[in-house]
Amino acid sequence: MDIVVKGRKTEVPERFRKHVAEKLKLEKIQKLDGKVISLDVEVSKEPNPRQADRCDRVEITLRSRGPVIRAEASANDPYAALDLAAEKLDARLRKQHDKRNTRRGARRLTAAEVPDHVPGAATLNGNGHAVPDEQSDGVPTKKIGSLEVKGEGPLIVREKTHVASPMSLDQALYEMELVGHDFYLFVDSETKEPSVVYRRHAYDYGVIHLSTDPMVTQAQPPAAGGTLGG
Repeated sequence: MDIVVKGRKTEVPERFRKHVAEKLKLEKIQKLDGKVISLDVEVSKEPNPRQADRCDRVEITLRSRGPVIRAEASANDPYAALDLAAEKLDARLRKQHDKRNTRRGARRLTAAEVPDHVPGAATLNGNGHAVPDEQSDGVPTKKIGSLEVKGEGPLIVREKTHVASPMSLDQALYEMELVGHDFYLFVDSETKEPSVVYRRHAYDYGVIHLSTDPMVTQAQPPAAGGTLGG
């Protein structure tokens, strides 16, 4: 397995690529997760001078036969950002490794027990679509990906599509911690409906379930055609 280093809207010097290989020890990673498939490192730069203290961002994505583990960090130079992201990745790898060992001889954790066993850090996982304004008002529109944007103005669109397998609430909370986000979109294995778990305050969690409104479904206009009774 090789480490793939790429830049998003920035060049990645060879010196930094070598530093990545030295910082992310593959032997150490494979000891914690022996089923690693790929390890990607993405470097990006924020051009806004007001964010000079965190202008360089590094995102590490580890894919294996288990859940995806992601760690990201920003700093005033890419080397510092890499160090911070590598520390987060190591912590999450150890967390996953410890859970695998715990599963062999212990029961699964309940949602109420997750905060006691998974402290610390909090992709977005799923699809997001914006509804464009149907009124033109003479304002020019432009197409960015799957979105229609009216007028001018800075807009950053990053669209991702993921394959989602139904899972329990416990598993969704666990995977949210692994990817390091404050919320996690998943398909509930009991209801088969899309749901979101999110971090509230401290170690409190919330969950939002979506279901189809039967009144809206019934209000749909009937299909054209048919006959009229006499």
